[in-house]
Amino acid sequence: MQRFILASASARRRRLLSAVGLEFDVVETGVAEEPLEGEMPRDFALRMACSKALAASAINLERLVLGADTIVELEGEIIGKPKTDDEARSILARLSGRTHTVITALAIAHGGKILESEAVLSRVTFRALSGEEIDAYVLSREPFDKAGAYGVQGLGRSFVTQLEGSFSNVMGLPVENALVALKRHLLPTA
Repeated sequence: MQRFILASASARRRRLLSAVGLEFDVVETGVAEEPLEGEMPRDFALRMACSKALAASAINLERLVLGADTIVELEGEIIGKPKTDDEARSILARLSGRTHTVITALAIAHGGKILESEAVLSRVTFRALSGEEIDAYVLSREPFDKAGAYGVQGLGRSFVTQLEGSFSNVMGLPVENALVALKRHLLPTA
């Protein structure tokens, strides 16, 4: 398969794509990730994935671009990445003993246009977390740079009692969906 561009700063997305043998270049777009007033979580994730893909495509018109964005949604509210220890503690306390939705949106762009986009949803249930567990997890520094303040591929996995949907989606990229979309648009290499 041809090389494509991944419009993402996420090391997890790079690892997931590399693990399935894909070759790509990374372009970090610097797109500001701020929801619009009243914007629904799924719509926000799709807008961000499309914005990242379009930003990278605008400077790489001849290359196929994959953009992605992951958010956590709890009762209709977008839960982003914590910036402080207190914010991480607050997010984890809110997720404790509850079910939330992880939404990763994908967008494929070429020639400055979106060819396709989709949002993939997974539902994750946390067991009840003690204050001590939350404090220890925040001290591990794992909650930072992660939507919902946890990494399901790391220490945060011990919080999960149920996961419905794609595990890789919760990590930040539904690999199965990304592969299908990329194969529709990439030419095989000789």
